[in-house]
Amino acid sequence: MKHKYPRSALIPIGLCLVMVMGMGMGKLPGVGDRAMAESGANSGNYETVDQIFRDYQLDQHVPGLVYGIVIDGRLDHVVGLGVQDLDSKRPVSSDSLFRIASMTKAFTALTVLKLRDEGRIQLDHLAQDYVPELKNWRYPTEDSPRIRVRHLLNHVAGFVTDDPWGDRQTPMAEAEFTALLRGGVPFTRPPAMAFEYSNLGYGILGRIITNVSKRPFEETITKTLITPLGMTSTGFDAGSAAIERRALGYRWEDNAWKPEPYLGPGAFGAMGGIQTNANDYGKWVAFLLSAWPPRDGKQVGPIDRASVRELAEGSNFPQFGQRPGHHATESCKLARNYGMGMIVARDCELGMTLYHSGGYPGYGSHLLLLPERGIGIFAFANRTYAAPSAAVWDAAIALNKAGQLPAQRSIPANADLTCAYDQIRRIYQTGNLDGADNDLAMNFLLDRDRAAWARELARLKEQAGDCDPSAAFQPTGALSADFTWRCAHGRVRGSFQLSPTLPPRIQQLDINILKP
Repeated sequence: MKHKYPRSALIPIGLCLVMVMGMGMGKLPGVGDRAMAESGANSGNYETVDQIFRDYQLDQHVPGLVYGIVIDGRLDHVVGLGVQDLDSKRPVSSDSLFRIASMTKAFTALTVLKLRDEGRIQLDHLAQDYVPELKNWRYPTEDSPRIRVRHLLNHVAGFVTDDPWGDRQTPMAEAEFTALLRGGVPFTRPPAMAFEYSNLGYGILGRIITNVSKRPFEETITKTLITPLGMTSTGFDAGSAAIERRALGYRWEDNAWKPEPYLGPGAFGAMGGIQTNANDYGKWVAFLLSAWPPRDGKQVGPIDRASVRELAEGSNFPQFGQRPGHHATESCKLARNYGMGMIVARDCELGMTLYHSGGYPGYGSHLLLLPERGIGIFAFANRTYAAPSAAVWDAAIALNKAGQLPAQRSIPANADLTCAYDQIRRIYQTGNLDGADNDLAMNFLLDRDRAAWARELARLKEQAGDCDPSAAFQPTGALSADFTWRCAHGRVRGSFQLSPTLPPRIQQLDINILKP
């Protein structure tokens, strides 16, 4: 949102405060408010992306894969490559069913949050309150804290990374899982000390869902998320789908494809048991993205938007490393946290990212969300640990370099910032603070008095000359903004913050000559 403020349109100071108190904080736009033409996306122009995935399929010995791009609530691009199975040579399509492995974890986490919203689970309660078999566990040290539900969501329960073992546990019988829990498990460290990825932890979350909802976790997750979103081809019993619809799993071994044995549903399904197709998964991606940005308006999904955004809340155990893909560079490393069924990181080019992979016997998958841009990219493949993450991230970087990614959603201007900006322009033009007291927070003149401000403004005007303050300010939050003015002898850049009071007043103002 852009506004032009000609010098003749400045608002009188007294009226400014009246407007602020009457208008409030303003509204943020909804997901559907931007037309495709405004988003920056070039629908259908995905030749570079298609080539990236063709190369990936060839290089990684993948029999078949499907990938999709979701923009502003719709599946904008979806392509199937290769075959569902090597015998019939049925081609992969957007209806082909793939196991998505650990990308199931976001479904599990969000169902836990829904039960929390209903008052049936407390994230900071002990896990043993919901799973009695955990009560007699032996912890690694006498001062170890007991595992809480939040620890399981964030993978900080103290369990060892268990991908090789955990991937084979999906069909474990519930009675066998009960016996495992009753007997206790070893710890690699005390809980709440560090992040370490654990399928066991999400298996326990599945048992929590079962116990709290009093129905199998598969049924609860389906009723809570899958059915309301219209994901009619998605479920936990992969074998119940017609073989003609399923992408069968293979491994690449001894320079040849070999079929992987089918793993049925069971007690560990909450960590990786979902089967879905691109058409259904596009609905899931659109739903997740619809939680951004925070805004007024009706809640239209099965879970409140604020709860969906909690998937991005990490546990403050960041890890440092390269972004996935061939565009990983030393100059663009990621500091990432595991949230709840999602990894959250800020990329130097893409901005905020949420992502997760799935690795499973016969399958590999990856999802990348750019929630501040309203776009998601995902891929499913039918080869063991196929790791399409590199291709997904390379696709995102390629679209960004080509200017085809939607622009970052800007924070809209509001009355508070508008009035403060009008006062700041007046202060600069007059070179003093006369008449501005009603718009200044109580600290403003304590931090720098009137005489000091007059000297600083005179210095700036001597160096920069007359400035054109008609440029729009750029909000960085509802109470802060940046601006840049073109002046006779260069440019000045400024920022301001408003106070946490009603009405908000200017608590800080910085204006500096922009160095070449």
